[in-house]
Amino acid sequence: MVRQQRSMLEVLNTTLVEEMERDPKVVYMGECVVGSAMGMTQGLYEKFGPSRVIETGLVENTMVAAGIGMAERGYRPIIDPMMADFLTPAYAAMTVAGKNRFMHGGKLNIPMVILTTMGGYLGLGAEHSGCPESQIMHMPGLKLVVPSTVNDARGLLKTAIRDNNPVVYFFHKRLMREKGEVSEDDGAIPFGVADIKREGTDVTIVATAYQVKLCLDVAEKLAAKGISVEVIDPRTLVPLDIETIVKSVKKTNRALVVDEDYITCGVGGEIAMQIMEHAFDYLDEPVKRIGAKGWVPATSVDRFVLPQPQEIADAVTSLVHADRVEVNIQAGKSFARR
Repeated sequence: MVRQQRSMLEVLNTTLVEEMERDPKVVYMGECVVGSAMGMTQGLYEKFGPSRVIETGLVENTMVAAGIGMAERGYRPIIDPMMADFLTPAYAAMTVAGKNRFMHGGKLNIPMVILTTMGGYLGLGAEHSGCPESQIMHMPGLKLVVPSTVNDARGLLKTAIRDNNPVVYFFHKRLMREKGEVSEDDGAIPFGVADIKREGTDVTIVATAYQVKLCLDVAEKLAAKGISVEVIDPRTLVPLDIETIVKSVKKTNRALVVDEDYITCGVGGEIAMQIMEHAFDYLDEPVKRIGAKGWVPATSVDRFVLPQPQEIADAVTSLVHADRVEVNIQAGKSFARR
């Protein structure tokens, strides 16, 4: 059973309310959370008060460090720096959060969630458009969530809040107002379980967050040209469900990884290498990957830096040795700012 379609922002908001009502130890703290600059925390302060919804100011490292202390004392803090780009000053504290449980022989829990937006395609400039997923993956002990649908966003957030480990939860700004159906049940989705968003036989695409939407749209266009694309959404990058990905590649014999992180040392390279390690004998072509170019996205150049539908279509068709397919999706229309 499903409810009416709802936006990702709305679902994240109601999920926060549900989890804060369920567990009085859940505390929300961060930047612009009282005024709800992003819309996700609307009404939380009025409902739960200043002891559980805390405005921190622009102090990213301090808020994460405070969250660690709260988590060690039995609370379940949710830290909101508003944008993934703003986390850079907090990397020192985040590294400590990931290592603490290991350094204490597993006796110390750090049930903390860092919840924030990521991504470009809105022309918001260099300091508001990043997807630093691979940087988080380089911090041992941190789990990483990147939902692409409304229902996944809800279920994965419930799991993140209930987890006894530190979790980084990135949701894409271009998906915030996307609507989707939401399950009627509790809806918690386990980490490390990928979802096949579209079944196919010719090429496997592994995509994350907003790139899942782009790839599904491209796959629909390519189907009309006789190319069958399977689209897999890992949903969590740490832990990564490589088994589902490998099973798909063994079926299609071709793989493309599409991610918005920088292509150099990015998520795409990691997943592509794991495919090579686990499914090399099944590949008819080398694994391809698409990611952000090594430039800084800015208002007027997003479309030159970030993955575009035509680029995805060209990569797929080259894998199946077909002629170049004109997808005819204009960059400025729905996928990138003009």
